[in-house]
Amino acid sequence: MKEDGEPVIIETNKVRAGSTPHIVRYILMVSMALAIIGMGLIWWIGRG
Repeated sequence: MKEDGEPVIIETNKVRAGSTPHIVRYILMVSMALAIIGMGLIWWIGRG
């Protein structure tokens, strides 16, 4: 039985009801690189 004032400790996967893969950070890195390359190309083509 839990006493009043005791912290509740629950595993992360149980709280989120699933696992969290780390693919999001790779998608963010790739999309950021593509955005920077695209902006650079627009700037490079626009100046000449």
